Amino acid sequence: MLTSRGPALCTALRRAAPGGLASFHSSARRCRGARVAVVLSGCGVYDGTEIHEASAVLVHLSRGGAEVQMYAPDVPQMHVIDHSKGQPAEAESRNVLVESARIARGKITSLAKLTTADHDAVIFPGGFGAAKNLSTFAVDGKDCKVNREVERVLKDFHKAGKPIGLCCISPVLAAKVLSGAEVTVGHEEEEGGKWPYAGTAGAIKELGAKHCVKEVTEAHVDTKNKVVTTPAFMCETALHHIFDGIGAMLFLLTSFQTP
Repeated sequence: MLTSRGPALCTALRRAAPGGLASFHSSARRCRGARVAVVLSGCGVYDGTEIHEASAVLVHLSRGGAEVQMYAPDVPQMHVIDHSKGQPAEAESRNVLVESARIARGKITSLAKLTTADHDAVIFPGGFGAAKNLSTFAVDGKDCKVNREVERVLKDFHKAGKPIGLCCISPVLAAKVLSGAEVTVGHEEEEGGKWPYAGTAGAIKELGAKHCVKEVTEAHVDTKNKVVTTPAFMCETALHHIFDGIGAMLFLLTSFQTP
């Protein structure tokens, strides 16, 4: 549980879910003091952070009473996608930190300033930005490189024994950086298009990590590495299922005792 400062976040969240993980969002019980960093990768599913996922993370954390600070690397995006067409906007270039500030309502800090001393946990929402701006996974697959600051943050939180949450495509970051990590991106077969990115599970295995099959409303806990992951929009499904899966991830994230 996140107990570095103030009451335990896990106590409030567990009491907030008398009907199970999916009902977690229905409670307004408060728990102040847990300090959580959220790392963004731009703004928009195809070239940055998946906005619905980021919002779900923030809503669950807000209801739990956590103190949230958002971060993003101060680097250029890999490219810019015209979301109305799903095609690259060849003449445009954008900055990941500047674009992420849209989601953060301007309250964002360079990832270079994120330290474990200031936070009890770190969370990475998904979106293609995790595979394009936080890493080169979208281009290089198992041979990808991870942004230097992202790698530092993951290693620092892991070394400090503080929990790490990742959803959608972002679990590939932990698979690449944390040796032997266990993660989920959902199912391993496309199943008629329900899981269109199922091939990612194979790449995760090639990275030396363990992939665990989970439903979209579920999360997987790697107790050894204190990593919690959920499929989110790796699945083609209704938005409320994504919201509930992210709630499950955050609910389980609080099971860890931080130093």
